[in-house]
Amino acid sequence: MTGEEKTRAYAWARALCHYAGEDEAFLERFFEMLTASEGVAQEFLYYLEHQNFLCKYQVAGYSLIDIMVWQMDHFKAQLDRDRESMKSNGDKMLLEAFHTMLLMERNPEYYVNFMQTETGTDYVGKYS
Repeated sequence: MTGEEKTRAYAWARALCHYAGEDEAFLERFFEMLTASEGVAQEFLYYLEHQNFLCKYQVAGYSLIDIMVWQMDHFKAQLDRDRESMKSNGDKMLLEAFHTMLLMERNPEYYVNFMQTETGTDYVGKYS
């Protein structure tokens, strides 16, 4: 990232963290990981500019859109457990997608397994 891009990305990351209810410590960890990842940083900057996903970068075959879709399904499973922290908070959902991709870079097998096994309530046999 250029200096200007880094400044803009940090300001946006700070705003996302604020609206997502995350603290300064989370912001600093997130931004450190973001600036260390060329692929996720490119996706982050693209979203900042276009309010849309580039989906050029993938980890273990998964793009940010794939992660967002999984999060929506995972969110339904969290509702089953009465954990609603992302309900009506698009900023948190977006921030979590970028954060999950950064974590996925470090441990792709874990997240691929998690994404393939943790689902919501909308499938046949859930309560059988």
